[in-house]
Amino acid sequence: MKEKVVEIKQMFNEEIKSIDNIKDLNELRVKYLGKKGEIQKLSPLIKDLSNDEKKDFGKSLNETKKEVSKKIEDLLEKLESKELEKRLLDEKIDTSLPSTKLPLGFVHPLTKVRREIEEIFVSMGYDVVEGPEVEFDLYNFEKLNLPKNHPARDAQDTFYVNDEVLLRTQTSPVQVRTMEKSEGEIRIISPGKTYRRDDDDPTHSHQFMQIEGLVIGKNISLAHLKGTLEEFAKKIFGKDVKVRFRPSYFPFTEPSIEVDISCFKCKGKGCSFCSNTGFIEILGSGMVHPNVLKMSGYDPEVYKGFAFGLGIERVAMLKYGISDIRDFYTNDLRFLNQFNRKGGLEDEA
Repeated sequence: MKEKVVEIKQMFNEEIKSIDNIKDLNELRVKYLGKKGEIQKLSPLIKDLSNDEKKDFGKSLNETKKEVSKKIEDLLEKLESKELEKRLLDEKIDTSLPSTKLPLGFVHPLTKVRREIEEIFVSMGYDVVEGPEVEFDLYNFEKLNLPKNHPARDAQDTFYVNDEVLLRTQTSPVQVRTMEKSEGEIRIISPGKTYRRDDDDPTHSHQFMQIEGLVIGKNISLAHLKGTLEEFAKKIFGKDVKVRFRPSYFPFTEPSIEVDISCFKCKGKGCSFCSNTGFIEILGSGMVHPNVLKMSGYDPEVYKGFAFGLGIERVAMLKYGISDIRDFYTNDLRFLNQFNRKGGLEDEA
């Protein structure tokens, strides 16, 4: 009976020599180790043997089964390794080829201008303070000397959540909030989005960005305001720019001043761009109204201050010769990409 076991072992050893792929190896496994395989076919013969023969035959059969299994597993490992190597070679990436360069994007012109303005004022010792875009009427109007039904509110009509909550029309509420939390000197700028119910056209938008500034101290005068804004204008528009101050009216400042710069197109000579005046308005400013100081907890007999506000879009339009404010918000790459060229707004995001 042992001879049959030896015969099957020899048959297996001959057949496995020719196996060179996993599919054929699996077929060989089934042929010899399957439920109806060559080795399993010998198991029923045990019942016809004597006790001593059963022991020897069973031992031989088990050893053959283990040997066949071991050889199949060893060959399977080699074939899988060989197949993996082949796949790696077939799928090899040529790292010597240049990589695909993906565009990183660039800073939006409004963000560029905002950062530039912030850097100018931070270099003067100002802090950058932000506040909520959804604001209370109390901070947006009333504490800025604009009580309910004040006619000046018409120019700042906005979007209301209810009678007391609205989308802020300016970043001035940040100044009020800062004064309420402070007891002494203040020097801040407050950038951010603002909203007004304007019809969109080349020079107006229902949403726009502002930067407002506030300085509070015991010996602050109009001269400080004038010097600050002249320094800012020369840094943002160039050292040769001329600055002009005109009296104006704002409910939250007294006296109030409009600030103009010399036209960059005609150099102050007068042209259609500046309506033949030689100057272009860039911002409003003034000394903080005593009522505003009182409502925020400051004694106007001890503390004085000045404030100013400018639109970031307006500065960007003047600085880069942009004629339509809507171009900033249409996400037209033909417009935005022109600032990516050398000499433009080439900073990467």
